[in-house]
Amino acid sequence: MVCVEEITECKKGKYKVFLDNGTVWPLYRGEIRSRGLAPGTYLSKEEYDEILSEIIFVRAKKRALHLLERMDRTEAGLRDKLKQNEYPAEAIDEAVSYVKKYHYLDDARYAAAYVRSYQNTRSKRRIMADLLSKGISKANASRALECEYEADECEKIGKLLAKKGYDENMRQEERRRVYAFLMRRGFKSEDILKAMKCSDYLT
Repeated sequence: MVCVEEITECKKGKYKVFLDNGTVWPLYRGEIRSRGLAPGTYLSKEEYDEILSEIIFVRAKKRALHLLERMDRTEAGLRDKLKQNEYPAEAIDEAVSYVKKYHYLDDARYAAAYVRSYQNTRSKRRIMADLLSKGISKANASRALECEYEADECEKIGKLLAKKGYDENMRQEERRRVYAFLMRRGFKSEDILKAMKCSDYLT
């Protein structure tokens, strides 16, 4: 048996139902009334599972689909967003399993697309760090870089220098800014200095 400890209103018509097992359900007023929920109400396992499957799980799946329609996400990113929307852990697991089943969520695909999008402006090292920070596994990130990263990093540095209007005769302060710009994109210091034709570090 699970007991309803508290029900609080968070938005007009929407409430949080706090259970004594630590779970919090986001429910609407009509759902609370139809299920007879109130502080002190006890739910049997059957009643608990029924609310989860018929209301919470369904809503979490719809929310996950809506989030993925707006933009592609990693599994970690989707889980974080659903958690922010205050869905319980079991509902998040159910929603993630559902969208993965239909290939709406695919970390390997996300990683490959990310590499293709940023390979012309960021180094391999920077892209790897970006993917790991987004919750992509090292295996998926490494595979995506191996399969999708085509640009030559030295050539890429040259193009970015040209885009920045780099000139060897620039003042030292301006050269430092260009150097810092390239460092932020994850390029190796020695490669940057070689392309800029600098004999000394610009730090």
